[in-house]
Amino acid sequence: MKVLILCTGNSCRSQMAHGFLQSFAPSWTVESAGTKASGKLNVKAAEVMKEAGIDISHHTSDSVEKYLDDEWDYVITVCGGAKETCPMFAGKVKHRLHIGFDDPSDKTGTPEEIHADFVRVREQIKEAFYNFYIKIKENNEQ
Repeated sequence: MKVLILCTGNSCRSQMAHGFLQSFAPSWTVESAGTKASGKLNVKAAEVMKEAGIDISHHTSDSVEKYLDDEWDYVITVCGGAKETCPMFAGKVKHRLHIGFDDPSDKTGTPEEIHADFVRVREQIKEAFYNFYIKIKENNEQ
């Protein structure tokens, strides 16, 4: 199974989804990329993932251009911007999905409030991608 997770900056939500999905399905090829990749991983995203027991600190923020020639079983967008700018995958993707999440890097407030928002989004991503994994696993067992 080959899954590409897309977001605009590939620094936060797509990285967390990548980390969770790879942890659920170690034998799958999971990559993440951005339509306007920031070039760096969001430090707070790495921190909250580490709290959840998953180290994404080695991930890189890559441009979607890196994966244009590859074939994918699934391309999953996790933010509205990426969903609207991904038609280039139409011919090489078996399934396209959009599972959207708020961007916690946009949150303002106290450090505690910002951290809580990252945790909230992390937990939403964990649940959504676990459900995706279980659905695919069950469909492949039939």
